[in-house]
Amino acid sequence: MSSSSHDAKATATDSPYHPPAGATTTPRASVPRSLRDRAASLTHRDTWLGDYDWSSLFKLRWNPYSRQKNAATETPFYGLDDNLPILLAAVAGLQHALAMLAGLITPPVILSSALALPADQQAYLVSASLISAGILSAVQMSRIPLFKGYQLGTGLLSVVGTSFATLSTASAIIEHMYGNGTCRTEGGVKQACPEAYGYILGTAALCSLLEMGLSFVPVRLIKRALPPIITGPVVFLIGVSLIKSSGFPDWGGGSACGPDPVASCFDPHGYQWGSGRYIGLGFLSFMTVVLVEIFGSPAMRNASIVLGLLLPLIVAGPTGYISRTNIDAAKPITFLWVHTFPLKIYAPAILPLLAVYLSLMCEAIGDITATSEVSRLSVTSRQFDKRIQGGVLSDGLGGLLSSLFTITPMSVFAQNNGVISITRIANRRAGYWCCVWLIIFGVLGKISGAILSIPKPVLGGVTTILFSSVAVSGLRIISSVRFTRRARFLLTLSAGVGLGNLLVPTWFGSVFTYPANGPNAALRGFMDSIEIIVETPFVICAVVGLVANAILPLEEEDPTTRRRAAALTRDSIVNTSRSFSSPCRR
Repeated sequence: MSSSSHDAKATATDSPYHPPAGATTTPRASVPRSLRDRAASLTHRDTWLGDYDWSSLFKLRWNPYSRQKNAATETPFYGLDDNLPILLAAVAGLQHALAMLAGLITPPVILSSALALPADQQAYLVSASLISAGILSAVQMSRIPLFKGYQLGTGLLSVVGTSFATLSTASAIIEHMYGNGTCRTEGGVKQACPEAYGYILGTAALCSLLEMGLSFVPVRLIKRALPPIITGPVVFLIGVSLIKSSGFPDWGGGSACGPDPVASCFDPHGYQWGSGRYIGLGFLSFMTVVLVEIFGSPAMRNASIVLGLLLPLIVAGPTGYISRTNIDAAKPITFLWVHTFPLKIYAPAILPLLAVYLSLMCEAIGDITATSEVSRLSVTSRQFDKRIQGGVLSDGLGGLLSSLFTITPMSVFAQNNGVISITRIANRRAGYWCCVWLIIFGVLGKISGAILSIPKPVLGGVTTILFSSVAVSGLRIISSVRFTRRARFLLTLSAGVGLGNLLVPTWFGSVFTYPANGPNAALRGFMDSIEIIVETPFVICAVVGLVANAILPLEEEDPTTRRRAAALTRDSIVNTSRSFSSPCRR
């Protein structure tokens, strides 16, 4: 075959990786030709260990400020279809599972606390989140052929978890349900409301049809409709609103308590919300993440958030901040549907959740692009476009299935991209091992009970970093935009309304005066949906941005800017997706 024909073929599919001169290449084990050869290969060292530099994963950075760089041996890069050693695949999969863990347990912990669910249901939701992530990640990593060249899944090492965009909107919907009487409060204390969770799941399942339908729209049209000038402030507001509603309140003693004296609560020690003891405990978890990032080995840095949750327990346990109630309430072994919730459609939540699915689609495109790039595959070929289509379709299907699995919609995560770049393993075998680990963690119900026993200040110190990374990713997206007069004005409009809503959340509370028990249920539902949209900062920001982008005329400088923006969009999405918790939001 001529070199020109080979180049044409490589452009039509994924571009192969060509290592630089002198670099260590991946050892490719020969393919066994018979069952006897397969059995014999299991006794070979290369089948289990390969020639990977294992010490590089666990080597601490004793002097991170040294200007002298250690001449470390470069570990081999394992591509998508290389023959990855078994033990290495299991260890790399565990790294991915640990990197995802905090992002998977945080949403069910926050939502179940907001709904005042009993301890056994809270533990179940954590387990269900882990099991669902394992199952749906396996679907996303597969590349199942469909009709007319379409496919389901990316075929990459793409993992799946609950999106923080869903968490922000679901929290707003829950607050609205308590406000209009759908959920009860007694003496200012929220009562358990599993019905509200069923409303969210049923509505999310219905709205997932939007993303599945949009998966068949050309990717270039989606990017044109959702440019970085719109997605950037939306991502920023998602992160900031989560810090405001959950991160810092938990750090102070618990988001269910808060600074409001009416809602203040006391722990068995008698310390009030905002006590210096709570602040100090949260600061310990905060600094644990910082110190691991400075001195930790690559394996530790991949799991820095998990270590930030676990290491402070050495102090919190002996001092009495941990209770066995949640551990005792959790079942030793569990699975999906141990607890179920009545699936119903909550009409006021339809429009906000449709906006969430638009955000999830944008998130999926960004994360798949980043995963392709860090896996050293082409991001300009027709095969890449197929991966995007299959990934978005699987993302929408995952939203439907996760709702049926009793978990709020899941989407492609960006956490694994950092793990791929550090371990130099982009092989799907590692991804499937990650799915196995997640399912194991979920089935062992006592693990979920132990997670729920982590003190709120410890959780707040870590989630503040987690949510802040989302906000920083939004700033990174905004920084990729060339600030013409039109772009500045568009950003001013969308960010101004979003930030104003975030800082003064009650400003829209008296616009609609229709009584909650009025006879026109359709009118009341429509008004409720408008209130949820306006009172959710990132949703109203997106709405204002889309409308402004449609009606603002182009300036003379804008055609050139658009061409440049098209060239920068891929790079901005790829770079921001490397954050451990950010999507096209990232």
